[in-house]
Order: sequence, then structure tokens, then C-alpha cells
Amino acid sequence: MASSDEPLLDLEVTGIAHGGVAVARHEGRVVFVADAIPGERVRARVRDDRHDRFWRADTVDVLDASPDRRRHPWPEAGLERDPAVRAGGAEFGHIRPARQRALKAQVLAEAMQRFAGLELDVPVGAVSASAADAGAPADPDEPAEGWRTRVRLHVDAEGRVGPYAARSHDVVPVASVPLAVLELQEIAALDRRFEGAAEIDLIAPSAGEAELVVRPAGERRGGAARRGRRAASTRDAARPHIVERVGDRLFRLDRDGFWQVHRGAATTLSRAVREHLDPARFDPDADNLDLYGGVGLLAAAVGDRFGGDARITTVEADRRASEHAAGNLADRPSAQAVAARVDRYLDRLDRGGRTLAGASVVLDPPRSGAGRAVVDRLAALGPAQIVYVACDPVALARDVGLFREHGYGLEAVDAYDLFPDTHHLEAVARLTAIVG
Repeated sequence: MASSDEPLLDLEVTGIAHGGVAVARHEGRVVFVADAIPGERVRARVRDDRHDRFWRADTVDVLDASPDRRRHPWPEAGLERDPAVRAGGAEFGHIRPARQRALKAQVLAEAMQRFAGLELDVPVGAVSASAADAGAPADPDEPAEGWRTRVRLHVDAEGRVGPYAARSHDVVPVASVPLAVLELQEIAALDRRFEGAAEIDLIAPSAGEAELVVRPAGERRGGAARRGRRAASTRDAARPHIVERVGDRLFRLDRDGFWQVHRGAATTLSRAVREHLDPARFDPDADNLDLYGGVGLLAAAVGDRFGGDARITTVEADRRASEHAAGNLADRPSAQAVAARVDRYLDRLDRGGRTLAGASVVLDPPRSGAGRAVVDRLAALGPAQIVYVACDPVALARDVGLFREHGYGLEAVDAYDLFPDTHHLEAVARLTAIVG
């Protein structure tokens, strides 16, 4: 972290990099600058973790501002604060929403060109977070705040609660959490002391009351450390759960289980998967798969698109999530949930002499992407189409490049701004086997 005796540089900001930082140069060296916008001239303090090839710096003053600069909606993350105590998690908040989305589209395009060899221009669409029409396309000028239905805050040694400072693990006490939905802002208890706690989770399910959950220091997420299968099963049965609503469908999951954080994300991604699946290539009797399936959200979207008789297997490494998926898909007689690592499940298919000829695959990996091992296994099994849901543009581009090595081409891609005021985006792509 930078200190007051680190050097100050006046920099011409020329570009944007993946990770939410802008790009400048100083005497031939690349400088990654936080809290700046391409086209600006800023004064930045160099951080003390300097490298031979590049430096990192934090903007402390704007000498020539972009017309897209705005006052940060989170005061504790703004330039008025010293970089060491700026709240993290809203690194694009100083940029007007329309320019945020343009920069994200630029990062996606550059990643696709570099890692997949493709020239693309994919706009990043605004998504409404209002409770009334969550998931619908939003007015491009609509304020971007108030979208997070899950917020994790940390607790320092004195019991004060807050986010980590940007690019550190120092807890920063704050008076507001403007990215959170209103229900969470109202219960955040930011002025309370939580002695003996490690984290505070704020959760606002779409089919229930908002909750504040205190996680004591030393407790594992998902409950205490397990001692034996029987004890684990007993505790699992008693673990708190929540219910999320997507359209007319309800999804049950553990309270600390994974769910999309933007109020409109589950609806947006369910719709996108339905739209990206090519019905001409979909065989309801094939071994269709939903990989990294969680609690069955996207498997349900497939069933809703093609009917209850469409076969779909959702594969998820988290046993509890897979158990919930089985319950959430119980109305689909041709759906099943398998608790397994995706790479091992694909290995079993291959060893058993199975193929995925004619099958459609929904692929929703973690932020790190599917990676070469899964791409190689999946491509070798030969599905008719793959709908890839990605929350990292570089991981998506890398994996698209790997699929192209196996003869799969990118037919369509759309991108959504499901993480406003941050550098993150969500994209949904369709890949199909190239004929000839």
C-alpha cells in the first residue's frame, strides 16, 4: 500500500486494463492507475510494491478530468479519502454508468482479440435492479447503485465492521453501502461493534426477509468443521436455507450457498441461456448437461425452454448445492442432479465410451473459467452446442480460444452489466462445431 513518502507522478491516462485499473506510461514503464479514466491527466502516488516491468499507483488528484467523471456514489471510496482507506469493491464508481459499460466492452473486445483471435464489438447492456422489473433491460442513464442482494463485510480487531480497503485486507469502517439493495442498507448496522466476529453477511433473498448473519471468528463458512459423515448429515439438515424466486419458479438453497448477487441476474441469465440455445441443434433425448450447475437455475431454464421431457443432467461439485438442485428440479422427470467435479464427471463419460453427440451443454464455470483440462475433455465428447456463461472476460476469451483449437466456433455472444460500479461483467456465448 502506498504511503505519503512514495513518489507522485503526473500521468497521461491512455487505456483501461482488465481488473479495473487505467493504463499510463512513465519513462517507458507501464503504470497501472486506480481511480482514473482513459483520456484524463492525473496526479498519482506510486505504491511501494513496484516491479521491474510495471508500477501500480493511486490517483490523488485529477488535473484534467474526463467528461465521464462523476462524484463517487460511495463517499468512502472517493478521491477525498487517502488511497489507503478507500473502500474497495466499487472501483468504477467514479465513472458515469454509460462509460463504465463502454470500458467493459473494450476489455472484452481486447481479450477476445488477444486470446481467441476474434474481432468483436459486443455492447454491455444495462440491467434493471428494481424489484418491480428486475432483469429487464434498463435505461442506459439509470443510476447503477442499489443492486447487490448479498454483501460481505469484515470485522477488525476492535469489532468495527466494513469492507476491505481497495487492494488490501485492511477493514475500512463505512457509514453507507450504496451498492446494496435498500433492504440491506436498512439493516446493515454499520455503527455497531461485533466483538469476536470475523464477517457479517447481509442477504436479501427475493422470496423472504433480509437477514444480517454474524460469522464468529474461527467458524468455517457453511458451519463448524465436520467430524464424520453422520454428524455432517445431521448438521446439514439443520443449516438455514433461503428461497429465491425467478419468474414463477422457486429455488431453495443454503443461506450461505452461491446465488447471483445482482437482483436481476438470475432472470437475465436464465433468459439469455434460453435464447442462446439453438432449437435446431437441441435434441431433447440427448445427454444434455448443465456443468457447474449450482442449485439448478440454468438446468431449469433449459427445461422451461424445451419442456419437461427434455433430458438434462446438472453437475455440481458442492454436494449441498447438488442436493438442492435435485429438489428444485423435482417437477422435471427427465432432469437429474449429480454431485461431482466437472472434470471427473467428463472423464467418467469418456472412460465409459460415451459421447455427447447431439447434446447441448450449458457451461457456467467459476471466475477462473473452465480451463484447458475441462475444455479438452468436453470438446472430445463432441456436443452439438455449448452455451458458456462467464463472469470474467479474459477467462471466457481464453476458453473460446481453446475451443477453437478443437473446431468449435463462436456463433453469438452477449454481455450484461450485472456488476455496476465495478470492472466485472457477465457474458453468455454460444459455440458450435465448425463443419468442413
